[in-house]
Amino acid sequence: MINRRHIRVKVMQSVYAMTHSKSDNIVKEEKFLRQSIDKMYDLYILSLDMLVRINLLAENTLEASKQKHLATPEELNPNKKFIDNKVINILKQSVSLQNYIEENNLNNWYLDDKYVANIYKELLDSNLYKDYMKSKEGSFKKDKKFIVRLFSEFIAPNEKLAAYFEGINISWVDDIPFVNTWVVKTLLELENTDTFVIGRLYKNSDDEQYVSDLFKKTVLNLHKFEEEVVDKTPNWETDRIADLDMILIKMGVCEFLKFPSIPVKATINEYIEIAKDYSTTKSGVFINGVLDKIWKDFEKTGRLNKIGRGTL
Repeated sequence: MINRRHIRVKVMQSVYAMTHSKSDNIVKEEKFLRQSIDKMYDLYILSLDMLVRINLLAENTLEASKQKHLATPEELNPNKKFIDNKVINILKQSVSLQNYIEENNLNNWYLDDKYVANIYKELLDSNLYKDYMKSKEGSFKKDKKFIVRLFSEFIAPNEKLAAYFEGINISWVDDIPFVNTWVVKTLLELENTDTFVIGRLYKNSDDEQYVSDLFKKTVLNLHKFEEEVVDKTPNWETDRIADLDMILIKMGVCEFLKFPSIPVKATINEYIEIAKDYSTTKSGVFINGVLDKIWKDFEKTGRLNKIGRGTL
């Protein structure tokens, strides 16, 4: 499921796009933001389904070999350890996974099956696959370890697959690392007795509401929040502050003033980390300094009204 940091990243991107396009249609931009987050779920499902499709390709390949006129003894009695992998079979038998694929027309691996074939070929040539197939141990734990490595080493870092995803949805470029982590977490949490049911996109309704609230409250107060930044950076002209840094600082100010249950330290730490990933090398230190000055001023002047866990 999506976490608060990735929600902040999505909001940051939408605020940046809105300000640079000079759009004033907040309803339209919020709708685009929500669609961008919702589409992450498609990426998550496609990534899980890739594992299933590789396994089905392996099964179809073995069945085709059996039908050869002069099939070898090995082809007639193949090693089916990968086909019978217990983790893959949990995914195969998941009604919710298959229903989502059908309902949302995610037939990518039928239409673009070359990506499945390429990854399967790389897997067949790997020591990971050869060692797994030779191993006599057939525990669920071993099956899970193999599938996690299959995803982590052959699917997640595949550049051609990443380029394909980017071609489908440009916003997936930034979502791929997050979704890859989400898939691995999903696989690690599977148990031998599980019936796999795809989880929620959001942790709870509060997180879902947080998307709209953070976006709208930031956008509607951009100029007001900029005054706070200017006041705390007397030695900086606003045009010298990187655009993303300014947006991240304004989002931080928004959380200080408009989100009483979010702790100040959590806000500052989150925007420092986002700045490290998306802005300049010095942005984290700069944002830390500015937000630290602003919240201390808010606290001193009684404008910081934190409640509950927001006081931590």
